[in-house]
Amino acid sequence: MRRTLDSIVEQTHLPALWVIVDDGSTDETPAILADYAERYPFLRIVRREDRGKRSVGPGVIDAFYAGLEGIDLGEFEFLCKLDLDLVMPPDYFEILVARMRGNPRLGSGSGKPYYHDAAGVLEPEWCDDEIVVGAAKFYRVACFEQIGGFVRQVMWDGIDSHRCRLFGWIARSWDDEELRFLHLRPMGSSDSGVLRGRGRHGHGQYFMGTAPLYLLASGLRRVLQPPRVIGALVMLWGYFSSWLRRKPRYEDLEFRRFLRRYQWSTMFRGKKRAIAKIESEQEAVWNPSIGN
Repeated sequence: MRRTLDSIVEQTHLPALWVIVDDGSTDETPAILADYAERYPFLRIVRREDRGKRSVGPGVIDAFYAGLEGIDLGEFEFLCKLDLDLVMPPDYFEILVARMRGNPRLGSGSGKPYYHDAAGVLEPEWCDDEIVVGAAKFYRVACFEQIGGFVRQVMWDGIDSHRCRLFGWIARSWDDEELRFLHLRPMGSSDSGVLRGRGRHGHGQYFMGTAPLYLLASGLRRVLQPPRVIGALVMLWGYFSSWLRRKPRYEDLEFRRFLRRYQWSTMFRGKKRAIAKIESEQEAVWNPSIGN
């Protein structure tokens, strides 16, 4: 946590306000946060009681909105949801702000996460270019409000990027060296390990509305990512077990149709061409003034 705190307070573009939600910590977290808040006036701490269990997905967003309570987003141009297990490059925010100001349709963006494996080798985490990394989502406030913010479900960090495109915005993550950041805890490993995270991802794809054939193709791609075969199989199990049990899905039918149209396009055109096509088509519906 100290490494994250230090990497933010040393940014070339400092936040006007940084709200940190302490979601019921029982270690030295409160004392450490109090020390930083005393030294940096733009830092505000929100303390929540320990709920007694982990709540991956919905719990993360509940904490995010607890930090957002009482804040008038109309006073800000940009918003960032940031995890406290990241080390960001010093000009991370400066670069993202410049890119958004240079492209009015760019509504959400991030760099790419990297982590150290068991041998200490720096490895990239899996994140497609059209998805903004959940651990460090940077938003134009107008875009965030127009898409309705985050869904309080496990696939919130995929749904939001697709909703950006549904409303004509562009969502992107870049693997540029100056935007790469260090993830001190690999994605999907925070709740009983990576394999459980893969199963949770499969269920999340089901909830979001992903087509079965697209999910199978995605599972084959996941073989390239550790823990390779078993990780891909567990992801498929998470999806199809949810399908067999007829678990609830995201209720927005327009969104689910839009998502599947995009997914079919990627299977026949490839991701880059499919993204370019859908962004071109959706430009006609882009209206940043709606909801403002």
